Amino acid sequence: MANTTKALRFIILLYVLLYFVTYFWEMEVLAGLHAIIGFIMLLLAVIHLKIHHFKLPLFLFLTGVAIMLMSGGSFLEDMRNGLRQMSNIVGLLAVVPAISWVLRSESYIEDIIGLAHKMLNTSRKFFTGVMVFTHFISYFLLFGAIPLMYHFVHDLLKHQKGEVWERYKATALLRAFALSTLWVISIPSFAFAVEALDASLWWAILQGLLLTVCGMVVAVIFSYVEEKRYGIDLTAGIKMEMDMVLEHTGSKKEQIHKTLEFGLLFLSLFGSIFLLHAVLSMELMILIPLVVVVWTVLYFLVKKRPAAFRRELKHYYVEGLAGRAYQFSVLTSAGVMIYGMNQTGIGEAIVNGVYALQEVLPFINILYFLPLIVIVLGFMGLGPLTVMVLVAGILESISLPYAPELVVLAVTSGSAISILLSPLIMPVIVLSGTNGLSPLKNGLTFNYQYAIVLYVMVQVYVQWMVHV
Repeated sequence: MANTTKALRFIILLYVLLYFVTYFWEMEVLAGLHAIIGFIMLLLAVIHLKIHHFKLPLFLFLTGVAIMLMSGGSFLEDMRNGLRQMSNIVGLLAVVPAISWVLRSESYIEDIIGLAHKMLNTSRKFFTGVMVFTHFISYFLLFGAIPLMYHFVHDLLKHQKGEVWERYKATALLRAFALSTLWVISIPSFAFAVEALDASLWWAILQGLLLTVCGMVVAVIFSYVEEKRYGIDLTAGIKMEMDMVLEHTGSKKEQIHKTLEFGLLFLSLFGSIFLLHAVLSMELMILIPLVVVVWTVLYFLVKKRPAAFRRELKHYYVEGLAGRAYQFSVLTSAGVMIYGMNQTGIGEAIVNGVYALQEVLPFINILYFLPLIVIVLGFMGLGPLTVMVLVAGILESISLPYAPELVVLAVTSGSAISILLSPLIMPVIVLSGTNGLSPLKNGLTFNYQYAIVLYVMVQVYVQWMVHV
């Protein structure tokens, strides 16, 4: 078993490296080797995870193989392309965790909260602050922001117990992360949707950010209504906890320094991606991981901590890569299925079916259904990225009569809602593992009304833009 794990992490590393190599040097031999390495990665992952934990990737892979065999094309060529179809996302996901090495190297979060305590001294302000901060931390840690922020908020409010407080914390964290899928460029599902649908990055981010701000306002209103329904004064408890926390924070000078440093780190990463994307016109799925690598290395060099960087790198290689084998296997298998489906013209058939429905019901269009498809797949246990790979992977082969940015918003809103509701996907599962409540309660029970409002709000914007 130990030898299998060693081989698996080496093969994953080789698969990722070959993605970057073949992107810049297109060679048939390397492309074929890349596909073979991808197949070996799936075989080793089956052994490492055991077959009963490998049902979803196995189903996706075998479905893709069956479709390829029935499509009548060159099976070996289709398989080679299918095994490499999702290598861009695997490359991104393999590199993005390096951002967390930077974030946890200093007490950035604690010092920012200590500095901003006056803006967090009521239940509404605190809820808003937690949402905003979770939102931006998601840029660095993806759904890892949920347990990190939960533990931090839980430590701040450690004397406040009961379901009302757990609901207060859980809804702030989950809604904030869900909304990040509408515009945050380092969220793989958003980046893939923008890339696959050939949307304008600036416009996709701006409209996603607009809907995110509206979604946060609605979330705060919901929080107010929920607090009134429980009949508990959360503000009194927050003020009491804040007073105790302030007794143990660092100096104000240090807090200001760490806050400014965090802001500089955020702007340098965010700004570098934007600037290079505009100047080089490079695909996001290759640009983001390259920028992350350079940004992380520069951070540890500037901080004069090369030994810390080597420790993080070694730990990630030994512990992290093999732990992502399931996720990488799902994506690679989904790539085989998507490539096979795209050879059959199934996407065109789906769109033609929607157009036929439009002739009967003229006010209906496919943008109404895209979020619902994503939500249904989320309740089947498929995470936002897997669903986005399936849906956007099919949509990219179809010519839709809508601005691609609107299609991106429609599918990413489905991702946001599935994160809010589905008890079977990682953000809700991670939150439940952290706060001890059931995934059903953290997801569907706490958020179904908010999710309905979010769907309606996004659709009002999308349909208005369609008619404009």
